[in-house]
Amino acid sequence: MPERVFNVLFLCTGNSARSIIAEVVLNKIGQGRFHAYSAGSHPKGAVNPHTLQLLENLHHDTRGLRSKSWSEFARPGAPEFDFIFTVCDDAAGEQCPLWPGKPMTAHWGIPDPAAAAGSPAEIAWAFGNACRMLTQRISIFTALPIAKLDRLTLQSKLREIGRMEGASAKATAEN
Repeated sequence: MPERVFNVLFLCTGNSARSIIAEVVLNKIGQGRFHAYSAGSHPKGAVNPHTLQLLENLHHDTRGLRSKSWSEFARPGAPEFDFIFTVCDDAAGEQCPLWPGKPMTAHWGIPDPAAAAGSPAEIAWAFGNACRMLTQRISIFTALPIAKLDRLTLQSKLREIGRMEGASAKATAEN
């Protein structure tokens, strides 16, 4: 019998780059086992064009992507989450809504590619690097034998993933 599908929410402040990338990557890598969503505490209102370009260049489906508030997922009838990951330091420090179901959480902070400055190549590198780090974390997460791990062990593994190469100083300190 197949495992149940786990709902995962990626949170960031603006929901225009990192959390969107994570949502798309997990929906592809974890297809059939995970359903990913993303949101922001103060959404920008639009997905960063560099995010869309990167994902399209990597042959990900970008239809329907939008920058949205985490309040959409705190309403009655919203999906119940099994896992919630913050991918930016600002969102990790904010007071989050109370999520039903007691989801497991971890901070997977990485540098914000939307803050990158410089030439078009340097900006593209920042977005590609963020995608690489998130893809690495998500690949390890999806390989975990979730059903076979007790809650404390699984929480420890999620925090270890957050401390991987490229983690923000806050991610390393909190996890």
